[in-house]
Amino acid sequence: MEIDDNLIDRLAELSRLDFTREDKSAIKADLQKMLNFIDQLKEVDVSGVEPLVFMTEEINRYREDEPSHEISKAEALRNAPKRDSDYFKVPKVLGAP
Repeated sequence: MEIDDNLIDRLAELSRLDFTREDKSAIKADLQKMLNFIDQLKEVDVSGVEPLVFMTEEINRYREDEPSHEISKAEALRNAPKRDSDYFKVPKVLGAP
């Protein structure tokens, strides 16, 4: 694939960016380096290599779900803007007001 000014202009248009002439030449050089690297990767023999499904062989280790700090109803309701004895009061969400 050839990296030319038309391609850079099209990429700029798609990304809605404006590039100066110096930016365009730097971007062109960077894209060419990326494509050269991909071409090098294509030369690597990967026959017999299985596709990678997981990055590691680690198994998830879950912790027990145990409460560590409990608060009483009074503590929970202490900072409530509106409350009714043991409950939080909230505006109606369903139905007519």
